[in-house]
Amino acid sequence: MSSYDCDVLVIGAGIIGLSTAYAITRAAPGTRVVVLEKEQGPARHQTGRNSGVIHSGIYYPPGSLKARSALQGSAEMVKFCTEHDIPHEVTGKLIVATDRSELPRLHGLIQRGREHGLPVRELGPAQIAEYEPEVRGLAAIHVGTTGICDFGAVARRFGALATDAGARIVHGAEVTVIGRRPGRVAVRTADGTVHRARALVNCAGLHCDRIARLAGDAPGMRIVPFRGEYFTLAPERASLVRGLVYPVPDPAFPFLGVHLTRGIDGAVHIGPNAVPALAREGYDWRTVRPGELAGTLAYPGSWRIARRHWRYGAGELHRSLSRRAFTDAVRRLLPAAREEDLLPSRAGVRAQAVLPDGTLVDDFLFSESPGMIHVLNAPSPAATASLPIGREVARRALGVLEAARS
Repeated sequence: MSSYDCDVLVIGAGIIGLSTAYAITRAAPGTRVVVLEKEQGPARHQTGRNSGVIHSGIYYPPGSLKARSALQGSAEMVKFCTEHDIPHEVTGKLIVATDRSELPRLHGLIQRGREHGLPVRELGPAQIAEYEPEVRGLAAIHVGTTGICDFGAVARRFGALATDAGARIVHGAEVTVIGRRPGRVAVRTADGTVHRARALVNCAGLHCDRIARLAGDAPGMRIVPFRGEYFTLAPERASLVRGLVYPVPDPAFPFLGVHLTRGIDGAVHIGPNAVPALAREGYDWRTVRPGELAGTLAYPGSWRIARRHWRYGAGELHRSLSRRAFTDAVRRLLPAAREEDLLPSRAGVRAQAVLPDGTLVDDFLFSESPGMIHVLNAPSPAATASLPIGREVARRALGVLEAARS
């Protein structure tokens, strides 16, 4: 009888963990895969709380893993949704400059889009109105390959396909202890169950650094959670926005600013702002976990972010606490928006990897150690790029598995 319960143990049933399980079962049929998820279902956190946008890749520097993965992943995601009857639409989007200071950055995005081979069209004010009659701006670009879908449904489909191929997904399985010795990893969950595997893949998202430390590895970064707060346009005002409208992003931050998104459900979602969360799953100001907050406050990188970007952070905090201030930010793009048009919607929390010097990690970050693969930063466009990223993690995991067997 085998002393292993499985070959590869994946921690986390978000879209990357489930894509990894799916990719392993496709690349190496017969590989025994178990996915452990602490919640009672998949995609309960970042995957199920994002804006549902299939990103084109226009923002990302040429040659970066984010750019390569988004360019490939967006096309693959549309194809996957089509093949599996998952609601989606290729809508295109506008990136709009509302101030002259933003024009050089907008022109830089035009050049980057062309370098990536994306269908990019430059627009003046009159042409903006052809796409979005209520949106105002000095100039804009239209990116034709951006779309929307239901990423929660995508994640569930990944899980179903992996299960059909022999993988097992265990919900309500919070990992509390990780032990290892050469060629073997043992994981105990909160109910006392022990899972033994040859290789472990850490796709724990908001808790990935904690899982890495639990395994005895030093991740060299820390997850600092940022809450993104959203509003929804009142249904009777939803006609103000036809599709997707974004501001020109600030290159100093990995956040894209307050944008307008007509989702696959037909509702217009507005946001997010980005404020520090008081817990890793702190979806409102009332959710405080003292231990997690103390860990964030004790981390040198947190204070270095605060010192470097306090003006930006103060503005985000002001918009979080003041509906009027948030409305003012929206009105830069959508002058017809009124404070009473904005209905509170559910928030998300971004698992932002931060280095000790305060650097916000802007690309995917992986770490390997004997028997283990850690996914330590999976920023936007992780959902868009989940198929190629899942294959990349699977490739690494199968390499670890091969090393464990030899």
